[in-house]
Amino acid sequence: MGQPIEEPKRSKGPKGQTMSVLKAIFHYTIGIILGIGNAIFFLSEIFKQIFTGRVRFSEVLKQIYEQGIQSLVIIALTSFASGAVLALQGYVMLSRFGATEYVAHLVALSLVRELSPVFGSFIFSGKAGARIAAELGAMNVNNQILATRTMGVDPMEYLVVPRMIACFFVLPLLVVFSEIVGVMGGYFIGVTEANIPGSFYITQTLKAVKYVDFFSGFIKTFFFALLIGWVCCYQGFYAKGGSLGVGKYTTQAVAFSYIFVVLSNVLLTKIILTLWG
Repeated sequence: MGQPIEEPKRSKGPKGQTMSVLKAIFHYTIGIILGIGNAIFFLSEIFKQIFTGRVRFSEVLKQIYEQGIQSLVIIALTSFASGAVLALQGYVMLSRFGATEYVAHLVALSLVRELSPVFGSFIFSGKAGARIAAELGAMNVNNQILATRTMGVDPMEYLVVPRMIACFFVLPLLVVFSEIVGVMGGYFIGVTEANIPGSFYITQTLKAVKYVDFFSGFIKTFFFALLIGWVCCYQGFYAKGGSLGVGKYTTQAVAFSYIFVVLSNVLLTKIILTLWG
């Protein structure tokens, strides 16, 4: 006897396809809402640990060294190059108007108000933030975080809080260091390429930067540090999927840090300019 002939499966109609798309969008939206809620709860737990005095200062100092001292070289190289490029471009543009003496103003104000805080945060999230996410992620997928709980140690207190506090202290100091090195890069180009006297360049730099200019950029770094530490700790703490998952969550941590820094920079800049001008 021959095999029975199977009827071809009917494809979903337009109504069924629409329902599938709406269902996928619904689940995706619910996932985002739940993720935001978990992230906010995670941040509230960090603040709870800090405000109740459950801080391991030895771990904080260790994280300050790992996040700060070990990031100095890359911050110095990128800042010096940024200051030098600003001076080169500024010299070319300002020379058209016979205003090369304002190269120092251009370099100093650009670095202090915007470039160093933002670029420094990018570099910090790519260097220290990725390290935080990768370390916590590796601990989670290897059940080391679970092991700390079984030993009676709170992983938030021992692993997350020291990294978060270190971010809050390290990034502002790295940004100040970045501004100084960037001005040095501009000084080098101004003296060697633009033939600006060194003493004149330094005097113009000091005249250009006011307290408002410095603190308008410096204040933003604390918010950037909070965002970077929060995102990277959260992504690493809840990483899953083995070694591939650690890489995925680390990449997400850095990408989200970049996005949040850029978006928050727009909002903070608007607020600061409204208040201080």
